[in-house]
Amino acid sequence: MGKSKKRWVSLLALATSATLVLGACGNNGNTPGNESANGGKKEEKPVELIWYTIGTPQKDVDRVMDEVSKYTKEKIGVTVKMNMIDWGDYTQKMQVMTASGEPMDIMFTSSWAFDYVQNARKGAFMDITDLLKEHGQGIIDTLDPAFLEGSKVDGKNYGIPANKELPAQEVWRFNKGLLDKHNLSMDGIYSLESLEPLLKQIKELEPGVAPLAVDKTFGPYLPFDYVIEAMPFAVPLDSTDYKIVNILETDEMKNTLATMHKYYKAGYIPTEAATKDSLTDLQATGKWFADKATSQPFADNLWSQSTGYPIVSTPQSEPYIYNWSVMGSLQAISANSEYPEKAMEFLNLLNTDPVLRNMVDSGIEGVHYKKVSENVMENLPESKNYDMPTFSLGNVMLNYLNPADPENKWEEFKKFNDAGKPAPLLGFNFDPTSVTTELAALSNVKEEFWTALMTGTVDPEEYLPKATDKFKAAGMDKVMAEMQKQLDEWVAANK
Repeated sequence: MGKSKKRWVSLLALATSATLVLGACGNNGNTPGNESANGGKKEEKPVELIWYTIGTPQKDVDRVMDEVSKYTKEKIGVTVKMNMIDWGDYTQKMQVMTASGEPMDIMFTSSWAFDYVQNARKGAFMDITDLLKEHGQGIIDTLDPAFLEGSKVDGKNYGIPANKELPAQEVWRFNKGLLDKHNLSMDGIYSLESLEPLLKQIKELEPGVAPLAVDKTFGPYLPFDYVIEAMPFAVPLDSTDYKIVNILETDEMKNTLATMHKYYKAGYIPTEAATKDSLTDLQATGKWFADKATSQPFADNLWSQSTGYPIVSTPQSEPYIYNWSVMGSLQAISANSEYPEKAMEFLNLLNTDPVLRNMVDSGIEGVHYKKVSENVMENLPESKNYDMPTFSLGNVMLNYLNPADPENKWEEFKKFNDAGKPAPLLGFNFDPTSVTTELAALSNVKEEFWTALMTGTVDPEEYLPKATDKFKAAGMDKVMAEMQKQLDEWVAANK
């Protein structure tokens, strides 16, 4: 037990003893005997912060949070209870819990899971604009201003973006062991169609392997900027007129879905893709060949460290800065939080303190990882019980390096951020107030068709017309007209 913890226990014991004596003697609160050993002030009991975040629930979460709580109790007087919800279930479960008033203080939100903008406008998150100034100065000093400015909703801050890559670049990832085993090459791979020769060989040579690993969250890359993620309203990346299209009616989408269905029928895509929550279990076995991911500088090293076997990647897009990449990972404070100031103090510490950030990210030193040098670590076997999604947990640039990372990794991140191209809708946030009924109906249609189409599970020639008809019947044209009106006004105001 460390000296600071001993001091905490002794003070608590003294305060308890004083209370018992006073109770027995009937003293009032103004007597000297009511003062504790810290100069007349009672030792405050630490508050517990309840944190909900995304990712496959890890076996050692409670074990790690016990260590985190020892640290944060000494630093800022809080303990932490983390609750993880799996990727495919996060949005729905968080919607139910926030609607029912489930106690929580901090929650993960993003442009693609538990929608940040929509839930900020619904009142799920606290306006933290002033809290940031009062208790989050370290965050303000640390983050690229583009993150806090780009994540404002109607001029206010409702979340703390993770300090990570600003642009999004889509890549194909490959299990390097299988590439090497069969003397295959990533050269010339860019489009979805260019994958076919490799997938065909893996299907023939490795019958127990998924040639293209796909789960229900999969969305093929297309050169469009979506008004609302995973909804069929988008603007082409090369747009000069800012006209919104129904992406399901574009040639790019039709051709891509036809290719996905072709791959599904050929057995390149797992038959359960449309219902599979995540790829975590498949990746743990190594029985996959290729998948799609969003990259960052030296991501291959991070993925390889996480899985325990080498992964390599090659681009399938240019790096663009989208609303969803700026808002790709945020921590918000619940509008119902009992301890908003303490929640902000914790988030400030998480984003500025390397000890806390690495504990939350990598677990307990000597158990889940070991330090190789001052800022370099490597995973230990127990890390399999605490494998966290790094991007979702705050300032990634505080993380220790992996042995394969270059010393200038975080400098390269900054260069990558500076090189990103702004997507056409960057800074535009659609206000759905006037079409909420129609959007709810459209969401129901999306639930019926989207995943089955995107994973290649159904024939797009049959199901795309059905989906389009149902989207139109649910109010697609009205929603698109309102989106276009707001976008035209935004373009005129920001030219």
